[in-house]
Amino acid sequence: MGSEHVQQVAPPSDAQVADELRADISASVDALEPELVEVRRDLHAHPELGFAEQRTTTRVSHRLKAAGLRVTPVHPTGLVVDLGPAQARRRIAVRADIDALPLSETSGLPYASVTGGACHACGHDVHTTCLLGLGLVLAPHQEWLREQGYAVRLLFQPAEEVMPGGAQALVAAGHLDDVDQVFALHCDPGTDVGQVGLRTGAITAATDVLTVRLTGAGGHTSRPHITQDLTYALASVVTGLPAALSRRVDPRAGLALVWGSIHAGEAGNVIPSTGTASGTLRMLDADVWDSIGPLVDDLVGHLAAPYGVGVEIDHRQGVPPVVNDADAVAHLVSGVTTMVGADAVAPTPQSLGGEDFSWMLRNVPGALARLGTRTPGGPTYDLHRPDLVVDERAIAVGVRVLAGTVLSALAASA
Repeated sequence: MGSEHVQQVAPPSDAQVADELRADISASVDALEPELVEVRRDLHAHPELGFAEQRTTTRVSHRLKAAGLRVTPVHPTGLVVDLGPAQARRRIAVRADIDALPLSETSGLPYASVTGGACHACGHDVHTTCLLGLGLVLAPHQEWLREQGYAVRLLFQPAEEVMPGGAQALVAAGHLDDVDQVFALHCDPGTDVGQVGLRTGAITAATDVLTVRLTGAGGHTSRPHITQDLTYALASVVTGLPAALSRRVDPRAGLALVWGSIHAGEAGNVIPSTGTASGTLRMLDADVWDSIGPLVDDLVGHLAAPYGVGVEIDHRQGVPPVVNDADAVAHLVSGVTTMVGADAVAPTPQSLGGEDFSWMLRNVPGALARLGTRTPGGPTYDLHRPDLVVDERAIAVGVRVLAGTVLSALAASA
């Protein structure tokens, strides 16, 4: 009797499994894209301001629950969604901000905001839709996540546009405590759709609000020597403080103090008794941001002292800089390369804009990427403009990038 030879079939390698997962997810994105565009247009038409995003929260929650996902509401608005086992050897979080801006939309789009005084002029409707899409494409793979001991947490964060923002609330509630890395996307209307801007280190700046109020006796402009010439003193602070800071702070910190409002007096022949200057203080260095307060107080006091005026300083710290972790950026590079293409990775400049995702990065390493939303050859918009228009093909790109990044970051524990 001849011996029978049974062919042994080797189990698929980790690389093969990863390739199959990426292919399946990519096909799921293709199938879901029309629905995701419809969701984004609905969110765009019904914007809600910070901590009032009730409709947005409900819409996203219902869709994720229909996909069989565990949804935990965040008070008063927002969601946390967990995929995979409760006890995981590695947990990756992805965050999207869900609030709108207090602006009236002027885009003329057929799905423009129907809510007076509110619109999605910063692309948070796109961020929300991309994270929803990530949940939907990962939902069929929960058993694989459990087998591997991998977990993914989706953070639908309220109130990015207000201070203190929703990121601090999620951190305080412990939603980052058991997370190994956290990622986020932000629309970039200056970058073509299909491109993703990446950068290691500081990518956005700390943003503070500074108001200086001076007080004095006031009087007739013919006798400044017997008054406190408050307007002159205020001008000295307005011009002198940015100059003094530029010589007292390392220029590599990227510090910029810009006044947006200056007011003193009503009549040309009257020295006023009060005057204020308000502006923003921004910097790219987190250590400088942590320590800048006493220096600002000292410099304002010295600049105003020769004029005998009273000084009140209201320095409100806003958000720290977003500082991208090198390992996290490497996972974003992998995610973009494997799911979109190597030519989709683009360098991106630093911005002095603020972003409260930075609070999460103070607790967990991670990175923020810039998602291109400009139609190639089309107009370039700016964020916080009421006529902002995004190329909706960016939604599918964003879902692919997030999915590829998550897979890369989870595999780091293998």
